[in-house]
Amino acid sequence: MFSIRIASDDLTFSAGHFITLESGQCEHLHGHSYRVMAEIHGPLDENQYVVDFVAARGMLKTILVELDHQVLLPAQHPVIHVSTGPKEVEVTFSDHRWVFPKENCLILPLANTTTELLAEYIGRRLMAELNAHTHAQLECVRIELGEGTGFSATCELRTTLPK
Repeated sequence: MFSIRIASDDLTFSAGHFITLESGQCEHLHGHSYRVMAEIHGPLDENQYVVDFVAARGMLKTILVELDHQVLLPAQHPVIHVSTGPKEVEVTFSDHRWVFPKENCLILPLANTTTELLAEYIGRRLMAELNAHTHAQLECVRIELGEGTGFSATCELRTTLPK
């Protein structure tokens, strides 16, 4: 198996979020400057590469631009409720309520906006883009998402069972 790794200073996005904790508490709304690294594993194609670096990097960059400077909200959280109006997004949790301009929000198909689930979201989006726009035979996409110095989460998405 071969792999490529894509990591550069411009594979970043800044976003606001909050998560719920196991104690039933909710973090304060805060933000991070996230850094992203991707590894793409698979066999070599007729060009003798896994996938074109430039094409894969461009696809990843497009995903990150969508996340950049947004408030990231979970659509599938069991107790955070997100409702969208014509111009605003209202979010409620217990006795908390936030109202954001709609154009500043990105509602994601996630149960929580943890770094782990954001890494999975980015990985699934990248896999979908690679499958749609390349002939790469993906075996695994691994995303590492850093939310600050020394703090990162990794998600590995396999298309086949490990050998």
